[in-house]
Amino acid sequence: MRLLVIDTALGACTAAVFQDGRPLAVRFEPMTKGHQERLGGLVRDVMAEAGDGFDSLDRIGVTVGPGSFTGLRVGLAFAQGLGAALDRPVVGISALDALAASLEEATGPVAALIDARRGQVYARLFTSGAALGPD
Repeated sequence: MRLLVIDTALGACTAAVFQDGRPLAVRFEPMTKGHQERLGGLVRDVMAEAGDGFDSLDRIGVTVGPGSFTGLRVGLAFAQGLGAALDRPVVGISALDALAASLEEATGPVAALIDARRGQVYARLFTSGAALGPD
């Protein structure tokens, strides 16, 4: 399965193409603003590096938060538009789940934390790759 993943939830704009869970191409640009100006170019670049056209995609994944409200809207709108144009399903990915999944080598519990500002955090605890508690 070929998957395009888009992340605009936090302090970066990221696009990646995966084939059967293996990354083929990844682009990451740190930023707090301007996701709408860079996302299209990043997606174009990862698709070119992956070597196939957009028709090769089986689905599109996009982070759905928590995170920057404007960044999330940009990523979701882009993913939904691309999914509609290609007639491919779009699936939402929790930013907390994505953070925890990035620690493939973790052997114990993992706490995914995102700064919610004003002295608060978004948090989710994981053990053996599974989330503990409600979504």
